[in-house]
Amino acid sequence: MPRRPARPGALKDLAPLRILTQIALLQLSYYLVAIILIAFVSVVGTGQRPALKNFFDWRELRGDVTKGWMLGLCWMLDSLVTVIPILLLIARSKLVPDFALTIHFLNLIITSVYTRAVPTNIYWWLVQAASAALMTSVGIWACQWRELRPMAFGGKSSKGAQVGTSNGHAIEPGAIEEGEGYAVGSAGRGRGRDGAGAYEMVGMASREPA
Repeated sequence: MPRRPARPGALKDLAPLRILTQIALLQLSYYLVAIILIAFVSVVGTGQRPALKNFFDWRELRGDVTKGWMLGLCWMLDSLVTVIPILLLIARSKLVPDFALTIHFLNLIITSVYTRAVPTNIYWWLVQAASAALMTSVGIWACQWRELRPMAFGGKSSKGAQVGTSNGHAIEPGAIEEGEGYAVGSAGRGRGRDGAGAYEMVGMASREPA
């Protein structure tokens, strides 16, 4: 029995090399934003040079000192800003939780390797959980907003001179207002984005009042 062909783009979306590249770029952007924010807070807020332990030492993220709260705020802002590269690189809402959790899981591994100990600070775990939840929720919302944006099939707006074509003839905006529209046909002028079917723009007869 012949195998069912994969949908267009399926193999490309699941390519391991592409997934690893996306994870690496997201992780780099995540740490780059964190370095900028924490360095700025360290210099402006405390007047001290930023140290490497401020980024990867979980002992610095404490809830009983002001510095710990400032670092926690920086990590929360970092998660919010990382939504932008997620939107640009992933752009699919159902994949956002996987990548967001992967970013924080790799951060846990890097932090544990740097300190040679698994974090035991409850405040650190609370910040990471809140950060992952914020990145996931805002990332899903942003990707869904992009997915639900209306697609234009060429032509101009209703105020333009031409909106589309029908059987080789231009459709004027006034004709659409009077009742002409588009329909799907078998002998199409083009194909959809998924390549599943063809479409044709035809005119619809206007209904005159009796």
